[in-house]
Amino acid sequence: MKISTRDMVLVSLFTALTAIGAFLSIPIGNVPISLQSLFTILSGLILGAKLGSLSQLIYVILGLAGVKIFVGFSGGPQSIFSHSFGFLIGFIFASYVVGLITHNNGDFTFKKIFLATLVGTLVIYTFGVPYMYVILNKILLKKISFITALKTGCIIFLPGDILKCFISSYVATKIIPLTIKETQIR
Repeated sequence: MKISTRDMVLVSLFTALTAIGAFLSIPIGNVPISLQSLFTILSGLILGAKLGSLSQLIYVILGLAGVKIFVGFSGGPQSIFSHSFGFLIGFIFASYVVGLITHNNGDFTFKKIFLATLVGTLVIYTFGVPYMYVILNKILLKKISFITALKTGCIIFLPGDILKCFISSYVATKIIPLTIKETQIR
């Protein structure tokens, strides 16, 4: 994949925005509320599948390399054993899926974009909740049921995540047409 300087800057921007989203967090229960998922979804919406997921992959790699950019100013290879690490893995795939759905056939309606954000959010939970369940039970030995993991890692966050889906969809409907016009001008 050939990446232009513009694309490198945009990928770096969304990597940084995801890190900033981690710092803007409210610790509650097993998984804190943060703005990471908002920027993850926006990366797929605006950058597309490949570049959006690349921005999230770089974010995860930087954190695993020791840069303190995960929630709670954490980072390092030990983060793999954090009960919230599965959500970070989900970010990579969610951004890809959101970009794939959004940029398929050039139809950028609010309805299609909103559907893409909902699917992306589901992808994050698909990776995050089972990972949290396994880490809490097998590594941290906190014996919880999968239903409890689902409640504490997903259900309580749904209202906020649906709001993030609306916000990111609205922003994307305003930005995507501008980026398409800019690309056509070049």
